[in-house]
Amino acid sequence: MSEANIYWRIVMEGDTRDTMKITPFEYEDGSLKVLDQRKLPGKEVYLEIETAEDMYDAIRTLAVRGAPAIGVAAAYGYFVALKKWYNEEMSYAFTEISTNCTPEDFMAEAERLKDYLGSARPTAVNLKWALERMYGKIKTAAEELIELSEDGELSSKGVDELLKIAEKEAISIHVEDVEACRQMGEHGLGLLEKGMGILTHCNAGTIATSRYGTCLAPIYLGEERGYGFHVYADETRPLLQGARLTSWELNKAGVDVTLICDNMAASLMKAGKVDAVVVGCDRMAANGDGANKIGTLGLAVLAKHYGIPFYMFVPTSTIDLATETGNDIIIEERDGQEIYHMWFKESMAPEGIKTFNPSFDVTDADLITAVITEEGVIYPPFNEGLSEAVRKAGEKRK
Repeated sequence: MSEANIYWRIVMEGDTRDTMKITPFEYEDGSLKVLDQRKLPGKEVYLEIETAEDMYDAIRTLAVRGAPAIGVAAAYGYFVALKKWYNEEMSYAFTEISTNCTPEDFMAEAERLKDYLGSARPTAVNLKWALERMYGKIKTAAEELIELSEDGELSSKGVDELLKIAEKEAISIHVEDVEACRQMGEHGLGLLEKGMGILTHCNAGTIATSRYGTCLAPIYLGEERGYGFHVYADETRPLLQGARLTSWELNKAGVDVTLICDNMAASLMKAGKVDAVVVGCDRMAANGDGANKIGTLGLAVLAKHYGIPFYMFVPTSTIDLATETGNDIIIEERDGQEIYHMWFKESMAPEGIKTFNPSFDVTDADLITAVITEEGVIYPPFNEGLSEAVRKAGEKRK
């Protein structure tokens, strides 16, 4: 087992507060598996990821989903695909012709894989963030190795070193996400009180991240500490992540959870049964506008009307300071059959009916009570606080 793998196991197995023994991916000694979330809650099936195409398909079809989980899985998938390219497609040629690999060949493939995997889904910023970080680490190390070489090429030993660096970086991204979620849980729990009714939307829990979740992290910590929360989980149309995933994992963890349809939230709020709304985020702009699963914006508007705090949980890896406002966030649109056909034996609308099926909407910053990151709680106006949180997180990685 590599040094990087040993480090990962110590961190993951040494945590005594893990409420649920489930993970969205498993990695060990170059082997990657991802939990096929399309099959939940009926089956817990893990997919083998052996090629870049396997990873692309898993992300594109939502076998792996949730911004942090996508980023971590993509980092592992990037390493696995790069190693496969070298071992199966290039190493024979190097053995027959020379012992060296041209830097141009290696970095061209590293860049191609980065761009290819990064195109799997457009909205969740963690995907691009993780791949750019992996590529940047490899590029810097390659440049240093080339400078030290006599012929300006990469020896097979040099390539092996680059692959080890890539593996270690993927595991670092994974471990950092675990810690970020843990910290968001602690910060978020400080905003909640015992016995609260909490409404959540989509799935930002254990299987959407490396562990704990983002907005569900304080709920899991509260469950362990006797807070007695009652959680209302929106079904979350059209892909039903709230019904299939959130209600499943909370129920499995022993949390008091009630599943509701998306259009029931207003009635619950009016009846005084919701004390706080907690949601995740797939991309946050520099001004605090946050993209999350479609329907989040409506909840924020309702919460504002009824005077209910609306908390968005955002790891710093999900903050995109290069995007000024939510107007600049690309919103993924999906097949309209997900609305009326996917979950039914027979179509619930006329075949060929026009549909509008965006995966996300953008919640305006002025509707968000606070943003919770691993660096702490940020209140509006958000610009300065978000920049500072990203800066602090970056300093810790150095």
